[in-house]
Amino acid sequence: MRITVLRGDITQRRVDAVVNAANSSLLGGGGVDGALHLAAGPELLAACRELRTTDLPHGLQTGAAVATAGFRLPARWVIHTVGPNRHAGQTNRALLVSCFSESLRLADSLGARDLAFPAVGAGAYGWGAEAVAQAARDAMAGFQASHPASGLELVEFVLHTAEVEAAFRDVLGQPR
Repeated sequence: MRITVLRGDITQRRVDAVVNAANSSLLGGGGVDGALHLAAGPELLAACRELRTTDLPHGLQTGAAVATAGFRLPARWVIHTVGPNRHAGQTNRALLVSCFSESLRLADSLGARDLAFPAVGAGAYGWGAEAVAQAARDAMAGFQASHPASGLELVEFVLHTAEVEAAFRDVLGQPR
């Protein structure tokens, strides 16, 4: 599995699946969540509402992942995951790692060959960029060890700021 780090707009990535740093309601929000909902169109909100009335009546649990179609996005699927909110006292690092692990597992089960992640948990949820990058690194290592025949060929980290990009490059051993 090849790993790349870049600064850019995750809504524009031409990959099989993009990961949404969602809130538990799945009904949109700010940051990456709001941008993906806006770019995907109202069909994404409708799909998330359907999930809430069927499989997830209490919302998506922290650290879990669920997929919807990508609708108007270049990506075929959106994988929604809920990071732990440090500001709300959710400091269990294992839940942050789980966001990445479960998203990788779900992408692989969908048959995705390439996947784009934002910095899940950074920003509004209060995790530092380095901690998020370390969680992503650990999740990828665990996934590769447990899924040696995975069809995932490329994992991109599409980051919004130079600071977050630099942290991911340093942790993931990518040149600046």
